[in-house]
Amino acid sequence: MNNRLSFAWKFSAAALVSYSMIAGLASSVPRLFILNETIRNLYFHVPMWFTMIALMAVSLKHSLASLRKPSLAGLELDRKAQLAAEVALVFAALGLFTGMIWARFTWGAFWTNDPKLNGTAVAILIYLAYFVLRSSVEDPEKRARLAGTYNVFAFVLMIVFIGILPRMTDSLHPGNGGNPAFGSYDLDSAMRAVFYPAVFGWIGIGLWIVELRVRLSRLIN
Repeated sequence: MNNRLSFAWKFSAAALVSYSMIAGLASSVPRLFILNETIRNLYFHVPMWFTMIALMAVSLKHSLASLRKPSLAGLELDRKAQLAAEVALVFAALGLFTGMIWARFTWGAFWTNDPKLNGTAVAILIYLAYFVLRSSVEDPEKRARLAGTYNVFAFVLMIVFIGILPRMTDSLHPGNGGNPAFGSYDLDSAMRAVFYPAVFGWIGIGLWIVELRVRLSRLIN
């Protein structure tokens, strides 16, 4: 039964991503001022960030569990936290790349002095420091405790820098600093029919990649 459920959600994730990629490029989109056809990037850029946050939450969950189990089980949970954070950073890089391409065609530059962009950069640096911390401690149990504790603060700071602070000031990003989100002025149901499957599909793919990384790590070690 577990194998069937595992296959079902993985197949569903792959199907949703495939659908969103095809529909995202082929379906019709509203002709909004400045955005025009670049609005299609909504199907690719935003799901990367949702997936990153979801995987960071998974990493946080494993870190919290590892702090409660300072043993071999705790070390295994710490390894899962590390691998989930690694995959999350890959999606963060994809989110940055797709965002920079979008910014070039809508804002005229790959990078602007925008609170959301700067907050995202800081959040990524915070998580890069997480891996620096891990590599600087040789003792596995001590590394798990330090990394687990740091991961808690890193997740909280990430939410602050990408979700709270940008909403408290002016920002070019939709949904921040008085700039309305897409949903508040774009009521195109066809876009929602592609966007939400893309979000859930990419999160599923991200979780699948983490699972594969964990299994590979066990084989190597």
